[in-house]
Amino acid sequence: MDLFTGDEALAHWEQALPGLAGATRLPVLVPLAWHLRQRDTGRAGALADEAEALLPDADLGARGVLGARLQLLRAEVRWLVGELDRAQAMAEGARDAFCAIGDMAGCADAHWLCAWIAVDRGDHVCRDRELERCAAAAQVAGDADRAAIAEAACARWAVLRDLEMARERWGEHFATDRERAPALDCWVNDFLGMAASQSSDFGAAARHYLRTHETALATGQVRTAIIAATNIGEKFSNLNDHHAALEWMQRALDMARPKEWPRSIAAALLHTGDTLRRLGRLDAAGELLREALDLLQPYVHSRLYAIALQYTGDLCLAQRDYAGALAAFDGLSLRASALDQADFRMVARRGCAHALCFLDRPAEALALAQEAVDLAADHHNVYNQVAGLRVLALIHNRHALPGPVGMAEASPALHYLRQALLVAATIEGYIVPGDLYDALAEQYARVGDYCEAYMTARAASAAREKTHTQDATRRAIAMQLHRQTEKARAEERHHRALAMSEAGRAELQQQTSAILQRLSAIGQEITMHLDAAGVYDVLDRYVHALLPAYAFTIMLQAPDGAALALAFGTEAGEALAPFTIAPGDHAAWSMRCVRERREIAVDDLAQHPPAVDGCAHCASALFAPLLLGERVLGAMSVQARQRAAYGERERLIFRTLCAYGAIALDNAQAYRQLQEAQSQLAAHEKLAALGALMAGVAHELNTPIGNSLLIASTLEQKTVDLENALNGPGLRRSELAAYIGDARKAAELVMRGLRSAADLVASFKQVAVDRTTEQRRRFHLHQVTHEIVATIMNRIRASGHRIAFTVPEGIELDSYPGPFGQVITNFINNALLHAFDDRAGGTMRLTAAPGPDGRVTIVFADDGAGIAPEHLSRIFDPFFTTKLGRGGSGLGLSISYNIVTGLLGGQITVCSSTAGTTFTVELPLVAPAPVPGDRPPIY
Repeated sequence: MDLFTGDEALAHWEQALPGLAGATRLPVLVPLAWHLRQRDTGRAGALADEAEALLPDADLGARGVLGARLQLLRAEVRWLVGELDRAQAMAEGARDAFCAIGDMAGCADAHWLCAWIAVDRGDHVCRDRELERCAAAAQVAGDADRAAIAEAACARWAVLRDLEMARERWGEHFATDRERAPALDCWVNDFLGMAASQSSDFGAAARHYLRTHETALATGQVRTAIIAATNIGEKFSNLNDHHAALEWMQRALDMARPKEWPRSIAAALLHTGDTLRRLGRLDAAGELLREALDLLQPYVHSRLYAIALQYTGDLCLAQRDYAGALAAFDGLSLRASALDQADFRMVARRGCAHALCFLDRPAEALALAQEAVDLAADHHNVYNQVAGLRVLALIHNRHALPGPVGMAEASPALHYLRQALLVAATIEGYIVPGDLYDALAEQYARVGDYCEAYMTARAASAAREKTHTQDATRRAIAMQLHRQTEKARAEERHHRALAMSEAGRAELQQQTSAILQRLSAIGQEITMHLDAAGVYDVLDRYVHALLPAYAFTIMLQAPDGAALALAFGTEAGEALAPFTIAPGDHAAWSMRCVRERREIAVDDLAQHPPAVDGCAHCASALFAPLLLGERVLGAMSVQARQRAAYGERERLIFRTLCAYGAIALDNAQAYRQLQEAQSQLAAHEKLAALGALMAGVAHELNTPIGNSLLIASTLEQKTVDLENALNGPGLRRSELAAYIGDARKAAELVMRGLRSAADLVASFKQVAVDRTTEQRRRFHLHQVTHEIVATIMNRIRASGHRIAFTVPEGIELDSYPGPFGQVITNFINNALLHAFDDRAGGTMRLTAAPGPDGRVTIVFADDGAGIAPEHLSRIFDPFFTTKLGRGGSGLGLSISYNIVTGLLGGQITVCSSTAGTTFTVELPLVAPAPVPGDRPPIY
């Protein structure tokens, strides 16, 4: 993945994204988010959120690379908004992840970001080290452009240390006549612009910075584009073209403010304020500088803050606040030494000399001013050399001091002003300011050369006309009015905020609210899972998305309630092997946090003895108990490779995730127990139904079999009598005829009874097989309905009720007769239990009729008391019954609903009134094919 890219690649990804779904979006989502990180930070974050949600579906190799890239993206966003500590920790985590998987291009990008975080911290040693590591990693990756970008950035900062050394080392390497990729061209021109600026070639510097600005915008480097715009404006200001300077300052402000990046806004404000100072609008300049200084509080060690000190000192001089100017330039001198940047040394000495001159400390002032001039000459910085010579003239004009050796002019002041004019003439495109000519004219007049004084005064008037054009003045006034309008709006917003709460608390509450709002949404996702594996996956995903997490574990209490066992754990993206922590293990952090029932944060694991639940590769960790009231479920931990990775914000997030995790895991355990209880109850219900079926069939069989036995025994006795008569006195013809007649009638009665019993047994056998095997087969609805009613008829008669059914022959179904029979049986049992309220003579009706589109409608109705309206919407809920403990389990209708709508693929509705209840079932003649992997319904 490139460090920067052009708009064409973005357009390609934008077109490809809508046609992708699931994990196939990741190869487009991640690079699109990465290259939008400065173009559109908000959308980049939203795309990153989507990508992180899809990461678990990616293969392990891609997951590591893409996850590290997303973490680096979030680190850069934190850097842009001024959260330097957070950005550093995240960037180092991404760097470690890239290096661990061997992605050296990603490792180079992480070093690049760490270098710019060091820039904002003012740590030039770390900056140079990170840029060198960036170039080295890019070379290993075989990416010459990445390496060259890092080299160009090194060259840029080297210019501020030693211009000649930087030009000697990199000047030929980064010649302007070479073709380069736009991203690299951006940084080469930035180096060339800085070098030209330090040698006071402001026209060339502006041209290079213009190229930097264009290529930065084209490759998504918006912060660099803003800095380039302010640099262009500063160069025009140095050339005294204040109209062009203000145009570029306004452009920089217009780019920076919508981004809400404090450093970028402050840079634009600083340079705009300094240009307004040069135009004499000191109040407006002061307002801009104060706003910029407030924004720069996180950057007090940076070069930009040093520039703020310089501009503050110059403004104090213009306002004749010499003590304030001396304080500002003293601060700048300290920062110049820390940053090791020569231009600030020149400015600090010149500024201190100017202030000391008016504080009546001429000797100190003279020494510092001479040092500033000599330092500028050594570094070929003509602009600062001119400024230093003017301060020398100012000191001699205010204090009677001996002139320099070999002075040819009539006075020391005139000598230094003439030198300043000669040096200024060497700056290409430089408009000599009118006040330099004014100072010269004054000195000529003092020494009596009135003709020269007149000519110089005319030159001053012409120069002032050039530098203070009417357009520039109008633009300055417009900018001041714009600033005043913005200030009024800001004050209005401020007062409105004060009416609700204190301004500081409001900001903190807003941040906390945003965090809690996101955590609330995450909590809903965590607790919606009713299986432990789903809870573990969601927690793992969000822990890695929101926190530095090299290792993550969830320990749960063992059944004995004392030991802790690993339920889920990962380290560097790999699953951890199971392990157990004994209750007596006092070194284990998880056991300690459970025992003490409190969160434990470890900023440096190396200072503590090794523990079974401590990651050997990690430096800091968070451990928290999973609590539900007074009940402890276990412990959760997250560990990072950097020290002190978990501040108050991270602890709040982790604490909240632990709370949601405890609730979700407890819900999952309760749901599992509920499923087990429901399965047991459903099995009991099924067995009870089969038991009732057997009892009913046994009763039905008693009558025909009993009759057959009676007839058979009677026939047996008659046969014995006939045999006795035959062997005794003799058998008469009438007796034989009577026996034959009785035998015929007995045979008919026995056959009728046995046929009835056989039919009943066949019905029971088919129903029992259907119920126990869930066999799908083709069957006739009339026959199956007859068999079902026959098997339960004994209970219907015993309860004093009756049933009528009208099911036409010829309706054939390819479905599940057993589950269908369970539905009809449940309807009948439900009516017998609930409908008739202990009254006799109730009637139930079962009818069926073929419907359109290959369906059949089955209606079961009773003339009972009906269902109460407040219960009607709940009758299909599991375990809902109004006869709990009196024969009702609350599962019959719930099971029927699941069978009809699931296995049989139909619909079930109910309507009820005081005249009775009607269930209507619509079924397809061909049941739907089962979906592979689906669990069959419990009935």
